[in-house]
Amino acid sequence: MPGRGRCPDCGSTELVEDSHYSQSQLVCSDCGCVVTEGVLTTTFSDEGNLREVTYSRSTGENEQVSRSQQRGLRRVRDLCRVLQLPPTFEDTAVAYYQQAYRHAGIRAARLQKKEVLVGCCVLITCRQHNWPLTMGAICTLLYADLDVFSSTYMQIVKLLELDVPSLCLAELVKTYCSSFKLFQASPSVPAKYVEDKEKMLSRTLQLVELASETWLVTGRHPLPVITAATFLAWQSLQPAYRLSCSLARFCKLANVDLPYPASSRLQELLAVLLRMAEHLAWLRVLRLDKRSVVKHIGDLLQHRHSLVRSAFRDAAAEVETLEKEPPGQGEGEVGNNSLGLLQGKRPASPALLLPPCMLKPPKRTCPAPPVSTVSGDEDISDSEIEQYLRTPQEVRDFQRAQAARQAATSVANPP
Repeated sequence: MPGRGRCPDCGSTELVEDSHYSQSQLVCSDCGCVVTEGVLTTTFSDEGNLREVTYSRSTGENEQVSRSQQRGLRRVRDLCRVLQLPPTFEDTAVAYYQQAYRHAGIRAARLQKKEVLVGCCVLITCRQHNWPLTMGAICTLLYADLDVFSSTYMQIVKLLELDVPSLCLAELVKTYCSSFKLFQASPSVPAKYVEDKEKMLSRTLQLVELASETWLVTGRHPLPVITAATFLAWQSLQPAYRLSCSLARFCKLANVDLPYPASSRLQELLAVLLRMAEHLAWLRVLRLDKRSVVKHIGDLLQHRHSLVRSAFRDAAAEVETLEKEPPGQGEGEVGNNSLGLLQGKRPASPALLLPPCMLKPPKRTCPAPPVSTVSGDEDISDSEIEQYLRTPQEVRDFQRAQAARQAATSVANPP
C-alpha cells in the first residue's frame, strides 16, 4: 500500500490494518512494527499521512463537555458567522463562554439565561475590539428580553473580571442609523420622505454631539437620544414636507422601535436649540417655537460652539452683572427695547448649563419622624437605675432607700 506511508523502522510501505480489540491499528507486515499505536485520528487522510490529531479535534474532548455546553458553543459560532465577525472574534467569544460555563451559577441557570449568555459573550468581544454592535441588535437576533440580557451581561463582566470599554457614540450612531428604512423608495415610504444617507448621518452626528455637550447623554441610554436626533435631522433637511410627521410615525416608516424616553429627549433637544436661537442675530426677531426652530437647525449647527458658549457657559457672568446693577439703573433701557418688554421689568436670567437631573431633580418622599411613646413616667428597673446615678451622694441615698424598702417588706411579712 504505497499511499499509506512508510514504516519508521524498516522503511517498508507494506502497512496493513489490524484490529486490536476495538481500535484499528496500522502494522508493518514485514517487521511487525505497530505504526499508529495510541494515536487519535478522525479522518482517513490523517491516518494515511500518519499525522497525530490534537485532543481538541478528537472525540475525546466532547466526552468531557455536557450537551448543553456543546449546544451553547455551536450557538456562539453560528452567531459570529451571522454577524460576519472575524475568526479571532469567534475564538475569543468561545473562550469567554467556556470560562463562564465553569461557574456553578451559570451551569445551574435556566435555559433562557444560557441562551442569553451566548449573546453576552459575543457582545463583550465586539466591545473589546471596538466593533459597532448594540445590545438591542443581539436581542433581536436571539429573541431575548432586553432586561434579562442586560442583567446577565453585567453579571458576566463582573464574574470574569473583564475590562469592557463603552461603545464609541459616533460608531453607534452610524450603526443604528444604517438600520433605518428611509434611504430607498418603497411602497411603505413615500418619495418625499426618502433621504440621502450621508446627509442624514452627518447632521445626526452633529446633533448627537450637541446633546453630549449640553449634558443630555450623560448617564442615559444613548438610543433614545440618537432616535430624537435622527428625527430632527430628517425633518430639518426638508421641513416643508416633514414637519407634520410625528416621531411615532417616523419610527414606523423607518421600521425601528420607538424607545420610551425618546419623546422626552426630543423636547430637551428642542429646548436647547431654542436657547441657541436666542443668541443668533437673524433668528432673535422671528419668535421661534419648538416647531419652527427645526427649519433653522442647519444655521444653528454651523455656529454651534459659539452659540452654546454664549447661551450656557456665559450665563453665570450675566447673572452676576444683573445682581451688581443698582435697582433703578437699566429700567429705561428695558422699557425702550425692540422686544417691547414692560416698563421696569428685568429680562429673565439665563439658565445655567447643568445636567437635566439637577435642573429637574426627582421628587423624594420625606420619611415621617418616628413617633416617640416615652412619656417620662415609666418605671426604671434596678439593673438600669445605676446608669442614672452620677454623684456619691446619689449612690448613698439609693442604698438607704433600698435598705428602708427591705426593712419595710420584712416588717409587713413576718416569718
